[in-house]
Amino acid sequence: MSESLIIPDWSVPPNVHAVSTTRVGGVSGAPWNSFNLGSHVGDSLDAVNNNRDLLIEVAQLPAPPFWLNQTHSHRVVDAAASWTGTPDADASFTREAGKVCVVMTADCLPVLFCNRQGTQVAAAHAGWRGLCDGVLENTLNTFDCRPEEIIAWVGPAIGPHAFEVGAEVRDAFIHSHQDAEQCFVTHGEKYLADLAKLAELRLQRAGVATLYQSQRCTFSEAEHFFSYRRDGQTGRMATLIWIAD
Repeated sequence: MSESLIIPDWSVPPNVHAVSTTRVGGVSGAPWNSFNLGSHVGDSLDAVNNNRDLLIEVAQLPAPPFWLNQTHSHRVVDAAASWTGTPDADASFTREAGKVCVVMTADCLPVLFCNRQGTQVAAAHAGWRGLCDGVLENTLNTFDCRPEEIIAWVGPAIGPHAFEVGAEVRDAFIHSHQDAEQCFVTHGEKYLADLAKLAELRLQRAGVATLYQSQRCTFSEAEHFFSYRRDGQTGRMATLIWIAD
């Protein structure tokens, strides 16, 4: 498989396919070099479109991905519905084979979901705001099965030694659930937050029993990943999931 792609290491039905991209293997110039898939970050639209065409080829997608206009919300939409334009949302789901759910990230958490029957999949973008507001729980609520029958994978994101936040972020999570306190470590006048652990706690609390973590840090692995916190102006990776025909 191309070094442009990460294949999630998880146990899912054979008809469920998923990939997560790296920054490697595209055509964009600096500072978006090179496999930038975001059309909203200042990169040439020609380069972005070329990269998106390359993504379809290298990932062997059955159709172009269902792109979202991500706004750090908790909104989830059906990728198989009829849409005019790109919907404002931070997660999508589908029960239809051949529809490709996708989210873009450059430090935030990409989280993939599927049921054990392989009849529904979903992808969610979870920055701290969306995570705190319930984007993962809203995504779980689109499934017509018990949470115990859902499998989740948390992809590359900013790691717990790099994600500095203010007290207001810590307070917001603890206000929702007291056990979130364990995910914050004092760092001067601020805190270091473990975003992946916060997601894990929320998914477990919601009833998800099978959860996989990539344990890759976008901030520290500069050769492999874009990171907004590290670089400011930069590209976006994509994390995708679909049901094969």
